[in-house]
Amino acid sequence: MKHIVLKTLNQAKRLVVTVIGFTILAAGMAMIVLPGPAFIVIPIGLAILATEFIWARKLLVAVKERIERLRNGGGGQK
Repeated sequence: MKHIVLKTLNQAKRLVVTVIGFTILAAGMAMIVLPGPAFIVIPIGLAILATEFIWARKLLVAVKERIERLRNGGGGQK
């Protein structure tokens, strides 16, 4: 019985993280064309999703690398 409860709680946590992460990510994507700090909100959404999904973790690493290149003045292509 305890195993079933723990499994259900883990699934509920994953669902909450997924909904919140995608909501914040969608808000950031909307901020690309609407007023708002999209370059801050999108990585936050990806960071939330990265706690549960490997694809989001990889994308977050790529975004961080791109931001670092832009910060160092190397904004061009590789």
